[in-house]
Amino acid sequence: MAQELMLDIVTPEKRVFEGQVDEVTVPGAEGQFGVLKGHTAFLSSVGIGELSFTQEGKKTFFAVNTGYAEVASGRVTILVETAERSDMIDTERARKAKERAEIRMAKSAREEELDYERMRLSLIRALTRLKVAEKS
Repeated sequence: MAQELMLDIVTPEKRVFEGQVDEVTVPGAEGQFGVLKGHTAFLSSVGIGELSFTQEGKKTFFAVNTGYAEVASGRVTILVETAERSDMIDTERARKAKERAEIRMAKSAREEELDYERMRLSLIRALTRLKVAEKS
């Protein structure tokens, strides 16, 4: 059984976080999941949502976009399109993105349109960023 749990959060641009943590909670595409020391190995897709981890009794929050998570040998590797720590989120920019998506969705005639799905995902990202930003 692993005695430590290392976490890596990586985007295409950079490594956002690397360090030892007590636990990790990830927004899996099929629902949220948690990882503790000694967790069994697995691979999962990551959805848009809130990722959090506890390190030395302090909880840290990130807004993440889609990607993958790998748990293996005391290490959790999160590969996502974007990851923003709660205290680094530009709430005004997120609010404007939310408003733009809501307006576009209201004007969209059909939910089947590809643009509607992009707008829906944009709205989810903006709402997630605002929710996570409140936690800093």
